[in-house]
Amino acid sequence: MYRRVAVVTDSTACLPAQLTDQLGIEVVQIQVRIGDHTDDESRIPVPDLVSAMRANVPVTTIPPDRGAFLRTYSDLVSQGVRSIVSVHVSSRQSATVEAARAAAAEVRVPVHVVDTHTCGMSIGYAVQAAAKVAEAGGNVDRVLATALRRFDRSTELIYVDTLEYLRRGGRIGAAAALVGGVLSMKPLLTMADGQITPLDKVIGADRALNRMLDIAVKRAGTDTVDVAVEHFDAEEKASRLLRKLRRSVPNVRQFMLTQVSSAIGAHVGPGALGITVSPV
Repeated sequence: MYRRVAVVTDSTACLPAQLTDQLGIEVVQIQVRIGDHTDDESRIPVPDLVSAMRANVPVTTIPPDRGAFLRTYSDLVSQGVRSIVSVHVSSRQSATVEAARAAAAEVRVPVHVVDTHTCGMSIGYAVQAAAKVAEAGGNVDRVLATALRRFDRSTELIYVDTLEYLRRGGRIGAAAALVGGVLSMKPLLTMADGQITPLDKVIGADRALNRMLDIAVKRAGTDTVDVAVEHFDAEEKASRLLRKLRRSVPNVRQFMLTQVSSAIGAHVGPGALGITVSPV
C-alpha cells in the first residue's frame, strides 16, 4: 500500500517483527558486542547473551551509524515516501538520535527525528500508534503528533535484580545513588528526563514486584491504556505479572508480553522486568 508518511524506529522499541512487518515500520538495528563478536541485536541469541553476562564476558552496545539510517531513509524515498517520522531511544542513553539526525540532513524529503527521552515499549506503543495513522493516510503532522502524545504520556517502570549491569554500561544515571545498598534491597526504577531514575526501593524481590504492580495500576487509573510487560530472561515471572495486571487494570485495549531487545537486556541484566502503561 502506498504511504505518504513512513515511520522508522530503532530496535530498542521492542516490537515483535511480525507487528513491524504488518504495520510497515522500518527498524534500524542497534548492535551488541560480546567479547570480540559484534552483530545486529536481532541476530544475537538471548541465551548466548545471558550466558556471557553471567560469565562476566565484556558486553557493550553500539548505536547505529549514520550510514544505517541513510540507507533506510533513502530506500523509503525511492518507494515514493514524501515524509519520514523517525522515533528513537533517549539521547541520554544512546547516540542513536545523533546518527539519525546526521542522516536526515542528507535526505531530500523531510525527516522528523524524535528523541523520546524514554525506551522500550513506551517507544513501541508510540511507534505502533503513529504507523496506524500513517497507514490510514494521515499527514505527517498527524503522524508526528500521535507519536509525541503517546510516549509523552507513557510510564516506564523497571525492576532489576542488581544495578551492576547498569553501572557497567554507564546507563545508571541518577540511580547511581542506590549502588552499594544491602543485597536484599531491590530497586524500582523509571525513566525521567531521559535517564534511568530511582522510583522506590523495597526489601525482597516479591515485594518489589508487588510494589511495581501497585504503581502501574495507579498510573493506569480508569483511563483506556495499552499495557506491556517486558522481561529479560524472566518469562515465567513476567507471565505471572501480566496475569495480575489483567485482573487489576480495568480498561486495557491491548496487553503485550515481550522480551526486551538484547541492547536493553545488556544493560538491565538477566531477571529484569518492566511494565509500560501507555494511555491511548
